[in-house]
Amino acid sequence: MDGRATLGIVLMVGFTLLAPLQDSFAKLIGGAVAVGQVAATRFVFQAALLLPLAAAFGWLHRPRRGEAALHLVRGALLLVATAFFFTAIRFMPIADAIAIFFVEPFILTLLGAALMGEPVGPRRYIACAIGFAGALLIIQPSFEEVGAVAFLPLVTALCFAFYMILTRRMATRMHPITLQAYTGLAALLIALPLLAGFEGSGLAPLDPGWPAAREAWLLVGLGVIATLSHVCISFALSLAPASLLAPVQYLEIVAATGLGYAIFGDLPDALAAAGIALIVVSGLYLFFRERHLQRRPAPPP
Repeated sequence: MDGRATLGIVLMVGFTLLAPLQDSFAKLIGGAVAVGQVAATRFVFQAALLLPLAAAFGWLHRPRRGEAALHLVRGALLLVATAFFFTAIRFMPIADAIAIFFVEPFILTLLGAALMGEPVGPRRYIACAIGFAGALLIIQPSFEEVGAVAFLPLVTALCFAFYMILTRRMATRMHPITLQAYTGLAALLIALPLLAGFEGSGLAPLDPGWPAAREAWLLVGLGVIATLSHVCISFALSLAPASLLAPVQYLEIVAATGLGYAIFGDLPDALAAAGIALIVVSGLYLFFRERHLQRRPAPPP
């Protein structure tokens, strides 16, 4: 393994530690701040920190109309995914929510087959079915406790899968920092008018307010950590192949379980632990199967 790939793995490990920490900050904020405002704050820092960085290194360019539209769609998908996930973790353990979110690779596999004509064999369909079964094992007891909120990480996974399909199309055209900076800016162009329109409405998820000192510091920490985590994953993907990095991402569930227990006293119950195991095993099989197929020699013409 060369030095670039090793650095890519180190950066991916950094992402798996930072992402659950960001979620912990969001859970600590709780209902004290509108969830739309929390999600928007994450993109304020992403745009404010990455746009000057991209400009300083000459990575910025003026997006054409079609590209700008794709940035807006990506921003909207990521904004909805973030808001729904932050809503979910207010009511359920972070590890459970992240584990349900990890059905995203299965959704991405199915969408790749349906929308992009990517070949998917019966083994990968079976792996997807097992992964979804694992998600249901986590959702079932969570649904009894918190109701329909337990399905929100699934919505996050669906939005993120579409986001990743668009990212595949755009990642080769610009620097990863530029792509993340424009994503943050696009999300803000949607979120800020929405929050301004609902100010004073009394609709809790979208009615913004001035946070108290504790929540203000948590918002700052969330915004900085979220930006750092996405910088880590962006550079990791530019240094090492996704097939090498994908299994490392499952450390995020381990980190989320540790933080959830240390901060909130949450641990997955037996049924949720079984569901997490199914998702991890089927997800790892899916990634290693994809890697094996990529290594096979192409058939002769």
